[in-house]
Amino acid sequence: MTTGLALSILGAALAVALAGIGSAVGVSIAGEACAGVTTEDPKKFGRLILLQVLPGTQGVYGLLAAIMIMLNVGILGGGGIKEIQLSTGFELLLSSLPVAIVGLISGIYQGKVAAAGAAIVAKRPEEGGKAIIYAAMVETYAVFGLLISLLLIQGVKI
Repeated sequence: MTTGLALSILGAALAVALAGIGSAVGVSIAGEACAGVTTEDPKKFGRLILLQVLPGTQGVYGLLAAIMIMLNVGILGGGGIKEIQLSTGFELLLSSLPVAIVGLISGIYQGKVAAAGAAIVAKRPEEGGKAIIYAAMVETYAVFGLLISLLLIQGVKI
């Protein structure tokens, strides 16, 4: 394995791992709050499920970036693994960082906002849409991180 390929794989791994950690922590924070509300009133489960799921999207974004990197270097797609120069591997590694870092941080904070949203649903279930909007605002930055990573990955010439 060349150093360039290893750096490319490291980029893919970081995208999945860091964004996945953010999602796992965020989903658990939101899930704990939603479970507490559901314990008090099981009928609110349907209003809470989206709040609990929302922080999980960052992990999906990291996965998408990793798949793009693996397609570019030939790990996926059936064309065989390409010879990746050191500089190209470094470019792919750096390209993975926006989605990895923003996914890590926004997943956690989205979980906190979603947990606060669960408190809204607990007291005023009819306001659940507002709680979702608050949590979705954090999602915006995760989407920006994904977009920049995908554009950077696409721009790397192999």
